Amino acid sequence: MQRIYSGASVTFTRGHPMTNEEAATCVTAGDDLVGLIKLRDRAAGHATLSYILREDSWGRGYGTDAVRQVIAYAFTTTHLHRLSAKHHPGNPASGRVLSKAGFTRTTVFQGQAAGAPVAYPVYEIHRTPAPGLVGSAPADGD
Repeated sequence: MQRIYSGASVTFTRGHPMTNEEAATCVTAGDDLVGLIKLRDRAAGHATLSYILREDSWGRGYGTDAVRQVIAYAFTTTHLHRLSAKHHPGNPASGRVLSKAGFTRTTVFQGQAAGAPVAYPVYEIHRTPAPGLVGSAPADGD
C-alpha cells in the first residue's frame, strides 16, 4: 500500500488517508499489487469512480483494464446506471484512461487543491439499455 501511495502517484490526490474498506478493491498485475480502484455510491443509481496506480506501473494499460472491469461489474451486478469520474487537469493521462474505457468528458468541476482553484474535467458513462428495451429503463432486478 505504501508503494502505491508514494512518489508521483500522490501528486494529484487529495491527501486523505484511505480506510480499510476503501482499500478493498485492488488492481493487480499477476500477483503484484499495482493500484486501487473504487466506486462510491452517490444515490439514485449514480456512483463516482476513482483509482490510483503505483508510479512504476503507469503506461501499461492496468488502469484502463481495471476501469473497464469495474464498469462491467457496476452495470451488470449493481443498481447503478451512471458512473462519473474526474481528474486533476495536470494529470491528462488519467483522462485518457477514462476515455479509453468508454467515459465521455461532460463538464468541469470547479474545486480547490492546496487552497488554489482547480478546474477538474468530469467524465461520465451510462448503462445502455438491454436490447429490446425502449429508452433508459432499468434492466430486470434494478
